[in-house]
Amino acid sequence: MLTRRTLVAAGVAGMAAASTPFSAWSLPVRAMRFPRDHGAHPELRTEWWYITGHASTRTPDRREFGFQLTFFRTRVDATQTMQSKFSAQQLIFAHAAVTDVQGQKLWHDQRIARAGFGLALAGTEDTQLKLTDWTLQRVTAEPSRYNASLPANDFALQLQMNETQPRLLQGQNGLSRKGPEARQASYYYSQPQLSTSGNITLKGKTFDVVGKAWLDHEWSEELLHPDAKGWDWIGMNFDDGSALTAFQLRTASGGAVWDGGSFRSAKGKLTVFKRGEVTFKPLRRWTSPLTQARYPIEWQVHTPAEIYTVKAVVDNQELDSRASTGAVYWEGLSELLDSRGQRVGRGYLEMTGYAAALRI
Repeated sequence: MLTRRTLVAAGVAGMAAASTPFSAWSLPVRAMRFPRDHGAHPELRTEWWYITGHASTRTPDRREFGFQLTFFRTRVDATQTMQSKFSAQQLIFAHAAVTDVQGQKLWHDQRIARAGFGLALAGTEDTQLKLTDWTLQRVTAEPSRYNASLPANDFALQLQMNETQPRLLQGQNGLSRKGPEARQASYYYSQPQLSTSGNITLKGKTFDVVGKAWLDHEWSEELLHPDAKGWDWIGMNFDDGSALTAFQLRTASGGAVWDGGSFRSAKGKLTVFKRGEVTFKPLRRWTSPLTQARYPIEWQVHTPAEIYTVKAVVDNQELDSRASTGAVYWEGLSELLDSRGQRVGRGYLEMTGYAAALRI
């Protein structure tokens, strides 16, 4: 979703500095080009590669985990005309997290560095991301395979994720509207149902895991509408192979500035949701002991596909990223239930703007 992370990135990069070539007009509809569009787009202000997933051990005790890794690229407007190699023209930062379901605990870490000098890289020809010792690379062409290596504090991710379905172009063939003004949009594609295997390490103990993952790649110039103080978003892999995206951009009073998403059936039929077709109704809230923010961790989500219930697997999946992006938000492994109350899939729920209104 545009600026699920764009607003977070804005606080880091000093977005308000200089005017840019794209700021006065809307992003044009254009055909996506692969493998080029797997790579970075430094001419636009903000970009991220976002992977979430669910995995379990192959052993009889069947430990379960959620995992999340996100690489961000942000253009720093104020330095674009500087000639010095030491000017921070692009910032790369990243988040990683593991939800230990049995342990009812979230582990998370973060990194930030300016691009260059071998410390940080966002390649432009394909997915090639590096931030110190964290990496994400697309290592085969068609079908795609991604390798992720993120050694973090007290945990580590070493995963291989294989494409099992065609790329899902969100919005109008990859141009996804995010607000009442046409310029509030992003280029956006997803890769649901990634077959995943590898290792998750917690406190020195390594688990051999298999599961499913979801990748979002999104890039944009425009920030959200000024009335948007936060967002609620879900990306869900169904057990039968279907995929659901749904989101709303929230006002301070809880109303929707914009909403949208998509549903692709297991047979490949894609339905793109129109404005006004998605609603989020909170059912249960959890209060963070760290920030006192009250997050709706169970929702009823109305979509043209069906009415679903989204339930957090672990209540406390709040992430404090003030050391990198400056924001506190909730993002975690959740279950998806259909209108009959049957579990039909798993995925991730993200909520921002609850600990504090996001600053643009």
